[in-house]
Amino acid sequence: MKFLDDIYKKFSNDIGIDLGTANTLVWVRGHGIIIDEPSIVAINKKTGRVVAVGSEAKKMLGRTPGHIDVIRPLVDGVISDFEVTEEMLHYLINKAERLSKRQSKFIRPRVVVGVPSGITNVETRAVIDAAKSAGVREVYIVEEPMAAAIGIGLPVNDPVGSMVVDIGGGTSDIAVISLGGIVQSKNLKIAGDHLNRDIINHIRNEFKILIGEKTAEDIKIKVSSIVPREPLEMNIRGRDLITGLPREIIVTDTDVREALNSSIRILIDSIKEVLERTPPEIVADVMRRGIFLSGGGGLIHNLDVLINRELNIPVHVAPDALSAVARGAGMILEDLELYRGVLLHEYDELPPR
Repeated sequence: MKFLDDIYKKFSNDIGIDLGTANTLVWVRGHGIIIDEPSIVAINKKTGRVVAVGSEAKKMLGRTPGHIDVIRPLVDGVISDFEVTEEMLHYLINKAERLSKRQSKFIRPRVVVGVPSGITNVETRAVIDAAKSAGVREVYIVEEPMAAAIGIGLPVNDPVGSMVVDIGGGTSDIAVISLGGIVQSKNLKIAGDHLNRDIINHIRNEFKILIGEKTAEDIKIKVSSIVPREPLEMNIRGRDLITGLPREIIVTDTDVREALNSSIRILIDSIKEVLERTPPEIVADVMRRGIFLSGGGGLIHNLDVLINRELNIPVHVAPDALSAVARGAGMILEDLELYRGVLLHEYDELPPR
């Protein structure tokens, strides 16, 4: 058996995938993270063929003719379009093998996929089936906050409590982890895409200007500051809802704080709720070690400062927060026996659909 394992390691790739609503990251053994692309696919409706995937498909958003659909196959962290997800995974896995120069027609890769906490068996099966249809040999599933904790370097298998808040594009996962398992968790739809919609709605209501998702994302990255510090502002262009003509305005960090206030409040209240349900010994560990923020939402300016102020617990933004889940998936593959207990399901353990 060990001989077969050695052959597999030599001739096939081990691939860790953070299958995100907004972006999908791919880790390959010996190369680290080599793909970070938007979870978007462009399809020609006349032929049914895939026109573009990832970055190339994102460039087409809002610019396509009638016969081309630009699709986000994942909604709120789960698969909404199975066939398109399969096409996207097939493209990403083949690209990863091509970039790593270890593509084999005979031995397919093993894959660990990160999914939101609280995912159902049906949703898990959809991820596994999509990966298997894309040509994977073995599929392992891990919850994203657990993968993020491993990627950050937290001692997940030790008898000590760690708290991770992973704020992705479609979902935010709040989890308390100890002894290789999730003690308490909560999954929220308050995440990057939701915050973008908050900004779009605020700009529309306050300035009577319609902006797109890409502009809202730029505002969130460049101007958002959850706690007032130095003033931030940027010029944006959109369509005036009254005249129908283009108009330019200046958006400040104050505008963005007003837009995001309600959603950020829900996020903080949810962190409190998870802590209230957590055993006191583990809460003591969290108070001593702090809360760790990962995912793109964890990089919002001064979010860590506000959570610290509200909860009186140290808050740390993970180094390279965007890639924590993918790195964690990769670390699981590096030592599958050590981390086997953290896996949600192995590919052959789920009941049939």
